[in-house]
Amino acid sequence: MSNEAPTPQTNETPRKPWRRIAIATLIAGAVAGIGFKAYAHGGPWGGGCGARGWHASHGAGAMDPEAMKKRTDAMARWMLADVNATEAQQQQIAAIVATTMTELAPLRQKHFEARKQAAEILAKPSVDRAALETLRAQEMAAADQVSKRITQAIADAAEVLSPEQRAQLVERMQRMRGRWQS
Repeated sequence: MSNEAPTPQTNETPRKPWRRIAIATLIAGAVAGIGFKAYAHGGPWGGGCGARGWHASHGAGAMDPEAMKKRTDAMARWMLADVNATEAQQQQIAAIVATTMTELAPLRQKHFEARKQAAEILAKPSVDRAALETLRAQEMAAADQVSKRITQAIADAAEVLSPEQRAQLVERMQRMRGRWQS
């Protein structure tokens, strides 16, 4: 038995913090998905069947700022279409994603250089474990920087939407997630 005194009854419904956490998590996934997809692919159509062939824009090439802006605008509009986001909201969120991608571009380039370094280290006659560990630690620090910046962008984008729009976006993300996992 508990020694705690009974608490008085109130008419307030209990708060459900898990619901807020779930909504925030799904919004984060939506915004991160927009950013990561545009960031990773670089080109306006994400590689696809572009002029240079299937997935031609993947890789360490520089991202064309105009193409990046077109891609983020299109992805923001697509993600926000079902939540009745205003033109201003769509533009604000696209700008947040584009700014984040621009800020993260140097880290993207460093990541591709680190992959080349790892290949060079592993191609040598003997494995330099210390060099691999140094490279791993650098990559983990860079990943932490990327994660922090994307989290900031997610919070910024979430503040642009109303609570109702965020809930609708979460619902859409859940539907999409179920479709891709089945």
